[in-house]
Amino acid sequence: MTGDIHTPLVTSRPQLLEQLARPVVYDLVVVGGGATGLGVALDAAARGFSVVLLESHDFAKGTSSRATKLVHGGVRYLAQGNIALVREALHERTTLLRNAPHLAQPLAFVMPSYKLWETPFYGAGLKMYDALAGQAGLGPTEFLGRMQTLRCLPTAVADGLKGGVKYWDGQFDDARLALALARTAARLGALVINYCPVSSLLYEGGKVAGVVCSDAETGAPYEVRARCVVNATGVWVDELRQRDGQDCGQPVRPMVAPSQGVHIVVDRDFLPSDHALMVPKTADGRVLFAVPWLGKLILGTTDSPRQDLAREPAALREEVAFILGESARYLRRAPQAADVRSIWVGLRPLVKPQDDDGASTKSISREHTVLTSGSGLVTVTGGKWTTYRAMAEDVLRQCMHDRLLPHKPAGVTVSLALVGAGRIRNNGGLNAPQGLHSYGTEAPVVASLPGADAALAPGLSEAMVRFAARHEYARTVEDVLARRARVLFLDARLAASLAPRVAQLLAEELPGHDPQLEQFLELANQYATVPT
Repeated sequence: MTGDIHTPLVTSRPQLLEQLARPVVYDLVVVGGGATGLGVALDAAARGFSVVLLESHDFAKGTSSRATKLVHGGVRYLAQGNIALVREALHERTTLLRNAPHLAQPLAFVMPSYKLWETPFYGAGLKMYDALAGQAGLGPTEFLGRMQTLRCLPTAVADGLKGGVKYWDGQFDDARLALALARTAARLGALVINYCPVSSLLYEGGKVAGVVCSDAETGAPYEVRARCVVNATGVWVDELRQRDGQDCGQPVRPMVAPSQGVHIVVDRDFLPSDHALMVPKTADGRVLFAVPWLGKLILGTTDSPRQDLAREPAALREEVAFILGESARYLRRAPQAADVRSIWVGLRPLVKPQDDDGASTKSISREHTVLTSGSGLVTVTGGKWTTYRAMAEDVLRQCMHDRLLPHKPAGVTVSLALVGAGRIRNNGGLNAPQGLHSYGTEAPVVASLPGADAALAPGLSEAMVRFAARHEYARTVEDVLARRARVLFLDARLAASLAPRVAQLLAEELPGHDPQLEQFLELANQYATVPT
């Protein structure tokens, strides 16, 4: 899969599946194509390991496309005293921004203060945040007066406003970053395939020796043998762990307690600013963000326990009421249900404490956990997008510690630029709507394709749909409008109106393949519907 750095790889599915069918014993099979799995595959490929990554749906289909779009150190962890975690995340933040500047950029946040003690109290904590970042800082924390705060947040509630604190973190395009990880791993030799679910594990002498997977489009089965298998399926890791436990006759206790976060998207005129609003403690103690992103404003997020693991979880009425109600306390013109352009939900893999269940466990940090079963299945879950690269290093360290992989030095991804790394000047950054600038150094390639001048919507051309099908693994209308272009997440009704033409273009690019138009229209309706 390696090729010239300036020429995008062709992601022909028949060629990918032909390669998958070859009788090769790989060093590593990664199950799961979210942030964590893709990070592991990229790191392993960069170290020279032979790698296959298998994703049951599309890359970043689950949690990894539904983040709050923040690259951050975790201000709230300071209050918990988790200094090491904050320091690591702050340094990883800088690494991410450097390696993918077209997809991750600095963003200024303002905490408005309506009580006299809030500015000095939160300001002191954020000064510590700056100190922990050190040379990796993005800008100094500033204490703002009342008028300075209103200049940064022009639609904030002015009554009772005392001042504010301005600090810096980052924001990113999560789904496109996941795609960049996949495509960079492929450029380094990894075989990366979406829509290829793993159904079972292979064993030799009681040890995991590979996986059985299938092409979700045809049902054709494949056996993929490997020296090491990593289970990086996020909130769904317990499914593969349970299969492993049943095969080996060992009881397995669940690792994950899922929680859902709801995000609401409204027009930017509710907060026409390049600054994000951050409320560190809402009425019930949660954090509220109002984040400018790709021409819209994201409001969120909630944190509600769930018992199920739905692929497309729905927002609860009380969660939406909470976000809209809290927004009304801080924005002069409060968004109403009728103002919602899209509403989407992400499941978070919160890690349960593990007792002794017959497995060798290594807890890397409070945020993510790596565990090796008695049969040698390595599982990783928890964590957050910002630290995906450090998590990948932890996973490979565990694989080498357990002698599933030979030792190869870490650190190879610290300065590894991702596909497209670079920016086009005057693009407005991630606050501005998507457009050709979103492709970084690949923009000229996109502009050279048929339909470059045929706009489907602002920032989305027919050429971008063709590029998604030819070079970005897109198979369905949802792949294009949810994760290659982020229209579904920004304006669900607009996405629905574009879907028929996108389906036609995909039919031209992928003859004989079903672009799943009707399924997408149902999904768009869910994203457009506010629960009442």
